Amino acid sequence: MADSDDKQKHQGGEDPAANLVRSKISGLYGHEPEASEEISEVQSEPAKDLSKHQLFMKQLNDSGKSTAEIQTDWHNYYSKLTDYEKHQVWQEFYAYRDNPQPAKVTQPQHHEPKTTIGIFEDPTPKPKRINNLAELKHRSTTSHNTHHNSRRARAKRSLKSLLFGLSLGGVVVLVLLFGFFNDRFIAPFITPSRNVSATPILINPSSTAIGKEPLIIIPKINAQIPVVYNEASVDEASIQNALNSGVVHYATTPNPGQLGNGAIFGHSSGNILNQGHYKFAFTLLKKLDVGDTFMLQKGQKLYVYRVYKKHIVAPTDVDVLNTQDKPATFTLITCDPPGLSINRLIVVGEQISPNPETDKPSTAVSQPAQIKTLPSNSVSLWQRVLHWF
Repeated sequence: MADSDDKQKHQGGEDPAANLVRSKISGLYGHEPEASEEISEVQSEPAKDLSKHQLFMKQLNDSGKSTAEIQTDWHNYYSKLTDYEKHQVWQEFYAYRDNPQPAKVTQPQHHEPKTTIGIFEDPTPKPKRINNLAELKHRSTTSHNTHHNSRRARAKRSLKSLLFGLSLGGVVVLVLLFGFFNDRFIAPFITPSRNVSATPILINPSSTAIGKEPLIIIPKINAQIPVVYNEASVDEASIQNALNSGVVHYATTPNPGQLGNGAIFGHSSGNILNQGHYKFAFTLLKKLDVGDTFMLQKGQKLYVYRVYKKHIVAPTDVDVLNTQDKPATFTLITCDPPGLSINRLIVVGEQISPNPETDKPSTAVSQPAQIKTLPSNSVSLWQRVLHWF
């Protein structure tokens, strides 16, 4: 009696092993082949060699329905098939895929079994027959592990992408913070003192030791900077190169001790990472006011100038190089605001010592017509960063 009950349970589908196999087979054949593949299959087969499933698809294809309607009808048809019939459909699909030439698929000659337990092909890119329950369990476990490993790999790639993005963002933030910290805290300690004193009493050249090195001396902002007089070119690249050695006398203007308006260019950077050894030369030039003095030391002589004009012009205003309202003047030029090249700060001083009546005529070469822009600051840190991108 007990054996009879076990047999009935087994036939009734309550056997655990049978249920496990059924669930695996349902997973294997749960999804039908694409309708488009099935249509290609029936079109390549002679009508007399088509199976009942292929005949159904041929009727759908000949019905004039849309692709979406054909896919829906095919799905409904396939979902009502038994596992055995689904197995037949997949056999036909793989037979066509492996040999797309017209060929009849050999149909099984035995009757459909009453249960879904049997030997079927696994619908994978390379079908492999399942020989026993142990192999089916192994394949299921392998598939699960493969899917799990794939998810872990995707998660690892996502984590790496996230870390890269955060690292790049962190670098950008650090650069921005350094730029702010540099401008507010580091540069003030490197540039000339920002606490200017009152305008000093005029130095008497006859009682002051004069050196051989060409210099510009600006007592109010505690600046003493070499002056480059031997740069014969006025093109931007040449000027920028010469500015690495100090401030630069513009070759088309008079020298100290000559009549006319001489011009000297200097950098006014606000960042220690900008290019140039003298990038802070004229950073505090805006502190000079009318009545302040600056001096030019050249040829073991000291020339003193008193500021009488100060204004801001556009970079294209090259006429400031031709000031002729005083017999002998010198114009100091730098970018404004410091660190940028938007405008130019112009500070003009008239010679007060020695007497300009003793000055000689200018020996400067006339300004070339192609000069359209006053020299600018060197390339900034941010401009170099943007250039990299």
